[in-house]
Amino acid sequence: MDDHPLSGQRLDLEHGSVAWWPCHIGTNATIGPNCTIGALAHIGQRVVLGRGCKVQGSAYIADECVLGDGVFVGPSAVLLNDKFPPSNDRTKWQPVHVGAGAVIGGNATVIPGNNIGEGSVLAAGAVLTKDLPANEVWGGNPAAFLMTRDMYEARREVKA
Repeated sequence: MDDHPLSGQRLDLEHGSVAWWPCHIGTNATIGPNCTIGALAHIGQRVVLGRGCKVQGSAYIADECVLGDGVFVGPSAVLLNDKFPPSNDRTKWQPVHVGAGAVIGGNATVIPGNNIGEGSVLAAGAVLTKDLPANEVWGGNPAAFLMTRDMYEARREVKA
């Protein structure tokens, strides 16, 4: 701990990835190229982050979760792996898989075993209790369909 300041330190990882100290990156985690991990984030053991993932501060990604390329995880979002904690039994875990280009909003929670499809959006504060199909936007508690990703992108367009 003596070799790191209390906060605010940029840590250059392999292949152009960056983490902001203090954060936790677990044993045997695979961090793809050009990823960013925010301060106070927890990346569990054997987690896989694809190319260009952005994990905001205070996010929690449980052991063995897998994120595809270009996934965005908002601040304080939580991806869990143990449906009946503490099971203390990895064979019972159900790690979350997130498809490429998906967005997970701040403070969203993904219950174990519920996967997020490619290009999907889970709204801020949502609780995902079943699989989210590709290219859909879901929100609420429990999370439910709100719109397609195309409709979401149209709403994001900046009007001049």
